[in-house]
Amino acid sequence: MKPHRFLIILLGLLLVIGSMKAEGGDVLDRIIRLPRAKGTVYALLGKVSEQSGYLFVYDSKVVDNDAVVKTKGKKCTVRQAIYEIIGNKRLELKVIGQHILILPPVEKIVRTEKVAKIPQSVFFTITGTLRDKETGEPVSNASVIVQGTSIGNISNKDGEFRLHLPDSLKNSTLSFSHLGYMAQTIEAATLVGRDNVLNLEPKVVPLQEVLIRLVEPKKLLREMLERREENYSLEPIYLTTFYREGVQLKNKFQSLTEAVFKVYKTSLKEKNAFDQVKLLKMSRIDNRESTDSLVAKIRAGIQACLQLDIMKDLPDFFSVDELNNPYVYTSGDITFIDDRCVNVVYFEQRHDVKEPLYCGALYIDSENGALVQARIEMQPKYIKKATRIFVVRQAPKVNLTAQKIVYTISYKPWNGTYYIHHIRGDQYFRMKRKRAFSSNPILHTWFEMVTCRVDNENVTRFPRAERLPTRTVLAEEDFKYDKNFWEDFNVIPLEEELSKIIEKVALKIEKIGPQEE
Repeated sequence: MKPHRFLIILLGLLLVIGSMKAEGGDVLDRIIRLPRAKGTVYALLGKVSEQSGYLFVYDSKVVDNDAVVKTKGKKCTVRQAIYEIIGNKRLELKVIGQHILILPPVEKIVRTEKVAKIPQSVFFTITGTLRDKETGEPVSNASVIVQGTSIGNISNKDGEFRLHLPDSLKNSTLSFSHLGYMAQTIEAATLVGRDNVLNLEPKVVPLQEVLIRLVEPKKLLREMLERREENYSLEPIYLTTFYREGVQLKNKFQSLTEAVFKVYKTSLKEKNAFDQVKLLKMSRIDNRESTDSLVAKIRAGIQACLQLDIMKDLPDFFSVDELNNPYVYTSGDITFIDDRCVNVVYFEQRHDVKEPLYCGALYIDSENGALVQARIEMQPKYIKKATRIFVVRQAPKVNLTAQKIVYTISYKPWNGTYYIHHIRGDQYFRMKRKRAFSSNPILHTWFEMVTCRVDNENVTRFPRAERLPTRTVLAEEDFKYDKNFWEDFNVIPLEEELSKIIEKVALKIEKIGPQEE
């Protein structure tokens, strides 16, 4: 594949907890050493977690994560340590599996339960934030999956996630995973109705295991390609996906477009066959002033998401045995994704190749040879030369220069077969206005698509009238906003600034009333 072709894009809780059997409750009476220290609640709870072996789950509205407290060095029970750190002995502690839940006072739960019996919702919502257990930093792009189903989502750049699920899944189990972290599972019912904070524990690979598993990188890639038809779908499927794209200028959002697509995904066996897209729902926020004009048209969006399914549309850096292959490959680290060991293969262009090509890392399952994740970036050394590849058209008085182009891609198994799970593209350009003396701002365009459901029954191509052309500029597409639908769909939470804008829009729509389809 030529470089220019590979372009472009968490009431039921209160009802259920009382009937759940709390396993390992004696951990709360275990004696530990509470250190004499000053730090945030999050950091000090981490010290308790290290000694007890249990991870904490709590509502960020009940426990102030960033509050700074002092503790006295002493021996005490886990229960006493927790209460001293959070400073509120009225909160209830529950042990579920390997997690200690910090819950609101019992009296609040009783009142909430009475209210919850009145409106019987068809759906329930789970929200929360994922953090690194050791550093406290948010874990972005982590997978949140309902076990045994194809339903899931990912966390945003602030580690936040949200799932809106039918009542039939209230007794299901959620799985949280990310590259380099130990996967966690917890019952969905324990997380309902609160803004949860969950910690992911880094996965450390022993040195001996790395030495034993180190293999020749080209061999890994050959095996991955040889087992491609074993690991990926040989039949067409439907994917229900959540998609969004945005434009930022000077770190301020100019526009945001969200949509729900149904994607007809062709099989590996179909040669020269194109995926199809049907637009189900759409929402848009435009923060540009009326005086703003078109700056540029950049290759990105829907078509990019489809082309970034690299196990279906093989890129040129997979041609390991091709004569005059412009790429070199090296073996990298051993890490874990979803508690499965993966080999990392790094690739970059040869030093004698001067044109802009790609570099990056490929994460390959060490047992079945499946590619589960990839990070691909346009070679930084030649990034400015790549501008012409991505900028289709620009305004006469504007000159854009590419600064960074990076894509991340991940695959997840469902019923033994891997499907595209998440695609993210970020493109940064330096914008210079001709005859302008002001600083040259950075224009950031981005897009991402996450698979929320997989269907393999009665899969047929869409009628021509229902298809959305993949080259469509979604931000310019006409649509009707369906408020009820967006409330009931799994979305990737937005950053705070955008959330405020959306709230204002939602209030206006609520006054007008839902629009008819």
